Amino acid sequence: MGIIFITGGAKSGKSKFAESLAFKREKRIYLATSVPLDNEMKSRVQKHRKQRGGDWITIEAYKDLGKVLEKTAENIDVILLDCLTNMISNIMFEVYDGNWESIPDYIPEKIQNTVLAEVNKILDFNKVYMGDIILVSNEVGLGLVPENPLGRYFRDIAGSMNQIIAAESDEVYMVVSGIPVKIK
Repeated sequence: MGIIFITGGAKSGKSKFAESLAFKREKRIYLATSVPLDNEMKSRVQKHRKQRGGDWITIEAYKDLGKVLEKTAENIDVILLDCLTNMISNIMFEVYDGNWESIPDYIPEKIQNTVLAEVNKILDFNKVYMGDIILVSNEVGLGLVPENPLGRYFRDIAGSMNQIIAAESDEVYMVVSGIPVKIK
């Protein structure tokens, strides 16, 4: 048992592939990290719930994930966390809610450390968990350099976390146009 890491571009089919792997298990948790703040995101969440069906335990959380999983994962075969990049953006805006064009120098490191602490909680939980953890994340390093500081900080932090998780994962897939390619 271990970590299966799935990355790829937006709308590449990552979640669909992750769900297909999880459906092979009987008892499943879907750990949703998005915070639906507007009608469009609320609609997406409803669509995803309908697509998955009702035979999941759904948990909506993006922080304190070690505690959340310890409380709910007993006798669960697989945990699907979708997605790491939503978790990162939620933490970024929780840590700093100011002007990203004139961000204080210490804030990016504070954000990175906060995100890393959450990632480490997941990795630590994996050491005692008897099932599989499927982690989904966007591959953010294949496009242009973002034009603004917020985009660059997000790209840098997400890229770093993806590398850390991939290094610790038992399997790593990149999904391109709906086709999963195993890279580890």
